[in-house]
Amino acid sequence: MGILEKFVSMVAGGPAEELPDDATLIDVRSPAEYAAGHVEGAVLLPLQAIAQGIGKVAQDKAAPIVVYCQSGARSASARQQLLGMGYGNVINGGGVHAVASRLKRDIVR
Repeated sequence: MGILEKFVSMVAGGPAEELPDDATLIDVRSPAEYAAGHVEGAVLLPLQAIAQGIGKVAQDKAAPIVVYCQSGARSASARQQLLGMGYGNVINGGGVHAVASRLKRDIVR
């Protein structure tokens, strides 16, 4: 495994992890970015509010959660925060368009 593959694996939580259809889908971008287009079924929980708001969105710390943003950087940070809070099945889906494509869902505006 090359350095780039290791980095992608670390950020995403696994090499090209499959995204579970039953996962709680969390958009960690700003409200304006969310309004401009988000993955169908996603809940808005901006990165700066993730620690305070996650309990309202996901009570079961073992249930699958997919976080995403515009490029994958903020969702990587969100993933690390959630893992630190005891959530054990958190996947960084990357960017909004990648998640929509991988889950075969529409972008809702």
